[in-house]
Amino acid sequence: MTLSLRRGLLYQAGWIHGLIGRFCKRTLNFLTLSVQSDDAVIQPGKGKNDPALGSDALMVAISQDLDRLTKLKPVDGFDQGFFKIFRIKEKTKRGLSLTGPFLGAPQAAIVMEKLIALGAERICVFGWCGSLQPDLRIGDIVVPLHAISEEGTSQHYPVGNLNTGTDQSLNRILERALEREGLPFRKGVVWTTDAPYRETVPKVKTYQEKGLLAVEMEMSALMTLAAYRSVKVSGLLVVSDELFDLKWHRGFSSPLFKSRCELAGNLLLKIFGDEG
Repeated sequence: MTLSLRRGLLYQAGWIHGLIGRFCKRTLNFLTLSVQSDDAVIQPGKGKNDPALGSDALMVAISQDLDRLTKLKPVDGFDQGFFKIFRIKEKTKRGLSLTGPFLGAPQAAIVMEKLIALGAERICVFGWCGSLQPDLRIGDIVVPLHAISEEGTSQHYPVGNLNTGTDQSLNRILERALEREGLPFRKGVVWTTDAPYRETVPKVKTYQEKGLLAVEMEMSALMTLAAYRSVKVSGLLVVSDELFDLKWHRGFSSPLFKSRCELAGNLLLKIFGDEG
């Protein structure tokens, strides 16, 4: 092969590579614009047999917590397929419902979208988390203020420069109630992940050094969704396990952990039910 022929082939290959690159970039830009569009084919809405809800809702991530809480007050239940909605029969100032269970950002976002479509405006998320800090132990409580997102749901809700943290007024209500009950809690930033088996040593160390309190699987997406839909969201997470020494210490069967879950759940029901 002559030198001129080789140069010609290399030039042609470079031209084709550049063309493919430009096409991929334009396609990516088009897809980005499509993601940011509000013209969704499937819109959350109220179905024929769906209940009208009051403005307050508790999203309960864990099935055993939800089962216990729904036995404390008379409720009407509505099966939504992979989650259930329970509307408290007792009249409260705002009207209260409980819903769950759910796992991970996509499921949690679907649940919240449905609640909002049915009337919810103030939503509190009750779940579990893993501690990243040595002074945050199993059974302690976290009130998340902001979240670092390592999940894929938030990007589908373009919010621009809107604040994507939890609602300050709801946080103050939670903090005052926790203080009255003498329940230890911390407030701060959490890490939201889609991949619990990819909570790697470098990531845990990095987020620990940055002062993040805990890792969980839903909050960043729910904060973003709440901002997008112009509703208020807060969270109360009980520490179920510890990762701060780069080993996994599980507390799911700990009597203290179980007791704190019960106390925290009861407190939320009181705040949003009796005092709503």
